[in-house]
Amino acid sequence: MNIVFLTLSRFTDISDRGIYPDLVRKFCKEGHNVYVVSPMERKFEKPTSLITQGRLTLLKLRTLNLQQSGIVEKGLAYMLLDFQFLMGVRKYFDKVQFDLILYSTPPINILKVIRYLKNRNNAITYLLLKDIYPQAAVDDKVFGQNSLIYKYFRNLEKQLYQISDFIGCMSEANVEYLLNHNPELSPDKVEVNPNSIEPVELRVTDEQKAAFRVQHGIPANALIFIFGGNLGKSQGIGFYLEIMKIKSQDSRFFFLTVGSGSEFNKIDRFIKNNNILNARIIPSLPKDEFDRVVAMSDVGLIFLNSYFTVPNFPSRMLSYMQQKKPVLAATDSVTDIGKIIIRNLFGYWVMQGDKQAFLEKMDSMFESKNMLSDLGINGYNYLLENYTVSSSYNKIIKHV
Repeated sequence: MNIVFLTLSRFTDISDRGIYPDLVRKFCKEGHNVYVVSPMERKFEKPTSLITQGRLTLLKLRTLNLQQSGIVEKGLAYMLLDFQFLMGVRKYFDKVQFDLILYSTPPINILKVIRYLKNRNNAITYLLLKDIYPQAAVDDKVFGQNSLIYKYFRNLEKQLYQISDFIGCMSEANVEYLLNHNPELSPDKVEVNPNSIEPVELRVTDEQKAAFRVQHGIPANALIFIFGGNLGKSQGIGFYLEIMKIKSQDSRFFFLTVGSGSEFNKIDRFIKNNNILNARIIPSLPKDEFDRVVAMSDVGLIFLNSYFTVPNFPSRMLSYMQQKKPVLAATDSVTDIGKIIIRNLFGYWVMQGDKQAFLEKMDSMFESKNMLSDLGINGYNYLLENYTVSSSYNKIIKHV
């Protein structure tokens, strides 16, 4: 079977790791030919390229900068993306007959290329819904719900759902939200198909953990709380910084932040300006290195801003679960990530903004250190049962 996957993910080759590369690799392992179309932003100073690796064909289209760029270039880059994807598919994959069209959000404005491929090939279309846009932008106060730009993107969103034969959502809360706000959709086309990975367990010795602590100036008995991944406005960084400051003189805890995003400098300045000695921030690391840092840590942190009206489900949780680390989350009440964490006994959840409850959970985790490994194992087992690419693959392939 020939499959085309349209994505903003930065693919380099078939050995990449992440929710999208892992899924693509699974399809290839099952004997399918996968054609990935992804952007090559101009800041990397490389031309459009076509790479073939076994059953994977990777088309990296030169685009404007889609991330970490000015608002004008970013807006223009997204506006051009549909056209560029369409031209790329026509030029490089004109003779390929596709059976399945996979695509993820963001973005939502790639309707032309999806419609072209669907009509040309009479193929099944499957949306991996990772971002409910434009409502997420309204929540982030990028624009208002009565604005023309909201209405424009809302129309695109509805068209995207209509053209999709099936829609895979990250959780039950996402399914409920989607159907409640889009009653024209048939429930038969919407299902739970969560973020998933191909688990890779890293084994680190006690000696390696001790050396890591010495390297970063972390006390031998301190609990390392790691917050990794995207560091943006959506994470509600202010709450994290308040917790960090309150615990700045408590040597029982160490805060390790790893990632990139709009709030990186804010966190960095906060740590320096407040002379917080039990905290450190590290720029984004390659996936393998990041996983090793998670393996050296004790507890994985998840934050989401309290104002969200759409249910988010951060993929960073899978990195923690993969390394058998318990999770401590502070999120809004709309997402069901907290319910899943508590119900399946792999961590704790509090409402974003409830400092007292969060601090109590931290103290409790320190006082019951011997129980943390049990929570981590519970999370790892839940990952194997629910968040593997094999599960996602089976959900998708049954429709073809």
